[in-house]
Amino acid sequence: MENLVDLDFARSILPELLVAAGNTVVITLVGFSIALVLGLLLAMLRRSRLAVFSWPATVVIEFIRSTPLLIQLYFLFYVMPEFGLTMSAWSAGIAGIALHYACYVAEVYRAGLDGVPRGQWEACKALSMSPWHAYRRVILPQAVRPIIPALGNYFVAMFKDTPVLSAITVVELMLQAKNIGSRSFRYLEPITMAGLFFLIISIVVALLVRSLEHQLQLPSIKTRELR
Repeated sequence: MENLVDLDFARSILPELLVAAGNTVVITLVGFSIALVLGLLLAMLRRSRLAVFSWPATVVIEFIRSTPLLIQLYFLFYVMPEFGLTMSAWSAGIAGIALHYACYVAEVYRAGLDGVPRGQWEACKALSMSPWHAYRRVILPQAVRPIIPALGNYFVAMFKDTPVLSAITVVELMLQAKNIGSRSFRYLEPITMAGLFFLIISIVVALLVRSLEHQLQLPSIKTRELR
């Protein structure tokens, strides 16, 4: 039992794992930022009354959601070069995970938009607001507030899905831990430390999302919760 955990070895590999953890966080932040924007666009297209917009958006969303992320990554990194589109592992990884989660985020946005009372849309039309201004100033602020928890859940889910990117040679936290284990023949310390990194960062993100959710609550809801 004394030799089960080598603290000196754990300290020696900490810098490598910290760098890999930083890569994982960067991939998640960039990928989720793209997913938020692309997901909103897909949600708006799917809600369009014009079939030329709604049907393609629906097909893309359902196709992406119905196929594994790993297959999508393989397709982007290994298959697309045969059609003339070559991407680095990082680019393919971020593009793949962003597109995959954009389709889930799109459904969350759609639920939020559908939850906005019809009277709000009619009021915007009565005020002769353009669709862009109606969405930006009236509809989206009301639609986003209740879906913050769901978006936060998908952010954490994307963070925990980054190990899948190792399949296309993206050196994220888990792949780095595996590489350390392969060269040292010690897997306990790197894998355990990687798991702790995932746990700590996920908890911190969950707390931040909870704080953001509370800050965006309407004053009446905050007052009711304090009672």
